[in-house]
Amino acid sequence: MQTLCAPNDTLDLRLETMENSPLQVLTVPTAPYPDQRPSISGLRKKVYVFQSKRKYLHNFIQSIFSSIDLRDRQGSTMVVGGDGRFFNRAAIEVIVQMAAANGVGRLIIGHHGIMSTPAVSCVIRKYKAIGGFILTASHNPGGPGGDFGIKFNIANGGPANEAITDKIFQISRTIEEFAICPGLHVDLKTLGKQTFDLENKFKPFTVEIVDSVESYANLLRNIFDFAALKEFLSGENHIRIRLDAMHGVVGPYVKRILCEELGCPANSAINCVPMEDFGGQHPDPNLMYATDLVDSMKDGHYDFGAAFDADGDRNMILGKHGFFVTPSDSLAVIADNIFCIPYFQHTGVRGFARSMPTSAALDRVAKATKIELYETPAGWKFFGNLMDAGMLSLCGEESFGTGGDHIREKDALWAVLAWLSILATRKQSVEDIVKDHWLKYGRNYFTRYDYENVDIDAACDMMEDLEIMISDKSFVKQRFAVEDKIYQVEKSDSFEYTDPVDSTISRNQGLRIIFSDGSRIIYRLSGTSSDGATVRIYIDSYEKDVIFEDTQVMLAPLATIALKISQLHHRTGRSGPSVIT
Repeated sequence: MQTLCAPNDTLDLRLETMENSPLQVLTVPTAPYPDQRPSISGLRKKVYVFQSKRKYLHNFIQSIFSSIDLRDRQGSTMVVGGDGRFFNRAAIEVIVQMAAANGVGRLIIGHHGIMSTPAVSCVIRKYKAIGGFILTASHNPGGPGGDFGIKFNIANGGPANEAITDKIFQISRTIEEFAICPGLHVDLKTLGKQTFDLENKFKPFTVEIVDSVESYANLLRNIFDFAALKEFLSGENHIRIRLDAMHGVVGPYVKRILCEELGCPANSAINCVPMEDFGGQHPDPNLMYATDLVDSMKDGHYDFGAAFDADGDRNMILGKHGFFVTPSDSLAVIADNIFCIPYFQHTGVRGFARSMPTSAALDRVAKATKIELYETPAGWKFFGNLMDAGMLSLCGEESFGTGGDHIREKDALWAVLAWLSILATRKQSVEDIVKDHWLKYGRNYFTRYDYENVDIDAACDMMEDLEIMISDKSFVKQRFAVEDKIYQVEKSDSFEYTDPVDSTISRNQGLRIIFSDGSRIIYRLSGTSSDGATVRIYIDSYEKDVIFEDTQVMLAPLATIALKISQLHHRTGRSGPSVIT
C-alpha cells in the first residue's frame, strides 16, 4: 500500500491508471474533525460542510470501515443506495473507492445510485451483506443549499445501534489516515457487474449495479395479495387514489408497483421523478409540506391519498376530502386490522411496539387483543432488536413512520399497501374506518409542535432546567388549570428504556409529564436536524367518549400548560412552532 502525501489543500485524489493495470491502493494522511457524531439517523450536515471541509466525507467513511473488524470486512458484501439528493453521486464514488481499498469484496449499488431506505434494508438481508450505506437526510430539504446525510445500517438491515455509532464517533476523533483507490470509477447507469483489479488483492473487487425496485417489489408480493389489490385498484368498481412521491426516491417504486403492476392510472401518481433538490420542495409528508396532495384531495375526487418523504420510509395517509389520519391512529388501525394482510395470517403476530412519544392508541388495541406491547425510545434500531429476537411484528412512530418485521426500517410503501388491503377487505372509506376505530377504543388526540433551528445552547439549557423542575418530588401532584380544565401531575421523569432482549439501558430519551387522566406532555431534542437544534413537544390526551372535535382545539389547554411549564418561547425567543402536526 502506497502512502500519498498532500502537498496542499487542493489535493486531487484521482489518479490516471494504465489500461488493464492493477489500481493503486493508497493511504492518505488526514486530521480529525470533532463534529462527526452520528445520531439515530446517521451523520447529517449541510451540503456545504461535506463540500468545503477537506476530507470531511473521507474521514467519516473511513471511520465506518474501521469500526468493522478486518476479518469481517475482508471479501465481504456491502450495499449502497441513496435518495438521489444533491451530492449523492459524488459521495458514492468516494464510498466505492474507499470500500475497495478497505478490503470489501463486493458492493451492490442501486441503479443511478438510487435506492429507497426500505429497499436498502431488503437488499442487505437478501444478499446477507455485512451492512450498507444509505445516503439521505430523510425528510430534510436537498439541493446545493440543503442537507446531506450518511447512515450506516448493519447486517440485519437496520440502523446501527448506539455501541456501533459511538465506536464510529470515537474513531473519527482520532483518525490519522484513510485508505482509498482513487483510480477506480464506476458506471452507475449500466445494470450488471463491473470488476476491478487492485494491487495486493487476490480477488477482483466487484461492483454490481442492480434494479433498485425489483428485490423490494418481490418482497411485497410475498406480503400482500397483489391480485386482490389489483382488482380493488383497477377493477370495475375501483377506488381513486392519489400518491405524491414529492420528487423523492419512491417515485420509481410507485410507478412500477402501483401503476404498472397493480393497474392504477398513471395520473394517480404525482411528483414521481427523483430530483436532486426535490423540485424545490421540502420532502416531508405532513399537512404543511405535502400541499400538492392536500389540495388535490379536498374536492372529494380521490378516495385515498398518501405522500412519501425523500428516502421512502415516512408516509402520510389521507382520506376523501383530505381527512387526515395521524400516524399514531394509522398504526393503531393497521394493528386492529392486521389480518387483512396475508403475511400476518401466515406468521401470526408476535408483538406490537411504539416509540415513547407516539400516542397510546396502539396500547388499547394491544390490550384488547392480548398482544404484547413495547414502548421504546425514538429510533428504529430498538424495534429491530425486538424483531431479531422474534418478539415484534408491527411497530411505528408518530413521526410518520410505520413498518413490519419484513425488514428493519420503517416502510412508507408497505404502510400504503397495508391501508389499501384494509380498505379492500372492509369496503369502507378511510374516514369511516378511523371513526369506527374511535367508537370502539376511544380517541387519543395527539399533536406535535416542532421548533426548528433553535439555538442549541438555549435548547439544552431549557431542557436541563426542565428536567430539574420535573424531577423534584414536589412537582408530582401539582395542578394546572386552563379555563375549565384542570390537570394534576401523576408522574414525571426522564424516560429510560431497558431493552428486554439484551438488557442494555438507554437513558435521557425524553422528558415526560403524565397527568392523572392519562394525558401526557413530552419534551425532546431531536437528532434529525443538520443545523441548530429541533425542540419537540408532544401532547397526547385520551377521550373514551368520542368527541368529533378539532385536534388543536381539544389540545389547546394542554399546549398552554406545556409552554408555561417549559417557558419555551421565552427561553428560545420563538413566538410559535415551525411546524404543527
